[in-house]
Amino acid sequence: MKVFVIAMEKEALPVIGAMHAERDFIFCGKRVLCGTLYGKRAGIVVCGVGKVNAACGTQIAVDELGADEIINVGVAGGLHANLAVGEIYGISEVVQYDFDLTQINNTAIGTLDECKNNYLPLSTQRFPLKRLATGDRFNDSKEDYSLLTKTLGADIRDMEGGAIAQTCMHAGVKFKAYKIISDIAGNSSTTEQYLKNLDICLKTLEEQLKNIVEA
Repeated sequence: MKVFVIAMEKEALPVIGAMHAERDFIFCGKRVLCGTLYGKRAGIVVCGVGKVNAACGTQIAVDELGADEIINVGVAGGLHANLAVGEIYGISEVVQYDFDLTQINNTAIGTLDECKNNYLPLSTQRFPLKRLATGDRFNDSKEDYSLLTKTLGADIRDMEGGAIAQTCMHAGVKFKAYKIISDIAGNSSTTEQYLKNLDICLKTLEEQLKNIVEA
């Protein structure tokens, strides 16, 4: 069964609205739904913001709903001017940019202790593919921007994708992610852009949801 793991209720609303829900309950403080979506068995876990919430929500999807494929959708920040606000992109690979064992393992930033490479591959298909960087912070930091673009070569940043990928890797479950750009680095405050463009992004998700499910 495909299960969507989505950070915020507002991001999940287009998926919830399209689902014929048979169960809607709270498990470990997180809203969980299951039913059918475009005629296929599907589930949703609204996990909350950040990496720990994302990992917990993913494990709930696997253990409680029997997910064999996890799909993460949501808004995210673009790191380059060639990305467009309101456009949807598939994620080819993801790194956790706030994870650093460089001094101990002499590995690249973002390399998990159990891995040799810092980027984890995803199973995403459809839409232009980009690289995602995940961290537990939302800011306009110039230092973070340099790390994300120059050191890691990322295109998009979020706060959940890398943790979901790590959990899926250990659970042996496919993971696909699709991000809709709410703000572009360098184009004024990311917070102001996010608030201004959120409705545009959710409209894109609503329009593209069937394509995501059928990918």
